[in-house]
Amino acid sequence: MATTETRSMTTELKLLNLICIIIALGFIALAALNALFSPQLITTDNLFVTMVCLVMALLFAANPLLYLKSEGKLPIPFQKRLSRRSAAQVPASTTPPLLDAKGRAVPPDVRSMVANMKQKQP
Repeated sequence: MATTETRSMTTELKLLNLICIIIALGFIALAALNALFSPQLITTDNLFVTMVCLVMALLFAANPLLYLKSEGKLPIPFQKRLSRRSAAQVPASTTPPLLDAKGRAVPPDVRSMVANMKQKQP
């Protein structure tokens, strides 16, 4: 029973994502038609209609794109390089966080005051 429910959920999800993509492409087509067939593109009304169409396309395309990202089917450019770079920047030996009497993290301004007190006076 669980496999049929899972199968129906995946088919529903695929259908909803397909509908969202079709609607997003429709809004992009409306923006392109507005740009191609309007006599003056740079008017307030034409820019407003174009921006509304593009924002609506973005809203409908966001859900399928986030689904593809969560499934690992959408490659994100520069993700591997950024993760390697951030791992290289973290020092191997970090100082433990400064905690107060109740075990909570101390705010940064208090940490800087404690660091200044630890410095030896000449």
